[in-house]
Amino acid sequence: MTLIAAADPQAGGRPPRNRVVAAAEIQAVAGPGGVTRLPVLASQVPLVLRRTPSAVYLVGGAAGPLGGDELSLRITVGAGALLRVRTAAASIALPGLDGLESVLRVTVTVGAGGRLEYLPEPVVVTAGARHATVVSVTLAAGASLLLRDELLLGRHGEAGGTARSVLRADYAGQPLLRHSVEVTGTDAVSRGPALLAGHRGIGTLLRAGPDEPAAGLPPAAPEVAWMPLAGPGMLVTTLADDAVTLRRRLTQSAGSDG
Repeated sequence: MTLIAAADPQAGGRPPRNRVVAAAEIQAVAGPGGVTRLPVLASQVPLVLRRTPSAVYLVGGAAGPLGGDELSLRITVGAGALLRVRTAAASIALPGLDGLESVLRVTVTVGAGGRLEYLPEPVVVTAGARHATVVSVTLAAGASLLLRDELLLGRHGEAGGTARSVLRADYAGQPLLRHSVEVTGTDAVSRGPALLAGHRGIGTLLRAGPDEPAAGLPPAAPEVAWMPLAGPGMLVTTLADDAVTLRRRLTQSAGSDG
């Protein structure tokens, strides 16, 4: 973890806040008998990694992220390996004194025959906060992915801050998906019918790989949208007013067990 002093033009003589720059890395490889090994499991506070029999958990080692923090997570899954990554709890994005955006960058590479299930808990963007989650995925031919992203504007009774989510995925050397959304809790356009339709939560679930069905989508449902991808894959997007409903709609509509 690196602390960098960030100047605050409104500080009025107060010392600048130390923003956090931290990185974590997971490397998974296929071992004898089909057992996945983790030769690299490195982390820095607040990105603390803990291995369990079922998954690698990202455990928050400090409050935040706070405005101005820059966090990065790199995940590499080798050919034939299987890795599931979760977070222990929701992330609460909080405003900083300088009004800067906090950023979490996730970089994923999955080799042929490998599979990653990246299933974090929601990100809650509190009033006055600005937060971005930027995910870049590279899948080899024959690799598969299950990736979830859930966002809530504000805690109970809050309008929420500004959230930005960017997802870029390539499969077998070809573009698979370019997806981004930016919403603000106090913005009428964000709350309007073109984006959140009055809801405070939005979730996406990306399924990609050779096991995905090539044709056929579930029946239409309110507040749930399916988009088939060339690659193959499918993107599910859902809206809801709370985390429980958001998760239920994602899992029921896409068959996820997360």
